[in-house]
Amino acid sequence: MQAFDGKKAAQDYMSTNSMSYSTPELILNRFAFWLGDTVTNPDNKSEPTSRVMTYMTREVVEPPVVEDVYVPSGAVLNSLASHKVEDAPKFCPECGMKLSAKAKFCHQCGITQ
Repeated sequence: MQAFDGKKAAQDYMSTNSMSYSTPELILNRFAFWLGDTVTNPDNKSEPTSRVMTYMTREVVEPPVVEDVYVPSGAVLNSLASHKVEDAPKFCPECGMKLSAKAKFCHQCGITQ
């Protein structure tokens, strides 16, 4: 199987072309055109080929091993702690009576929360 050696192509491009006063979009656009240029084939000098074909290698490329295991850490780990967070006490703004956290109105003065 043939694989494209993008790292070597990018290093060759950056070593021969100036990156000054360029945006990332312009650099990528120029790199794509540079890869598409017609050059002489290193194996057969009389036959022209695309530059991208000179960076093709015959290596066996195995897909990376991806482990689909999620291990929580940091803030996520702290939020999953086993202790229960108690609701803060709720007070009526009108009369100051202590109310339950789910109260919709004050039982003493009747004002809605």
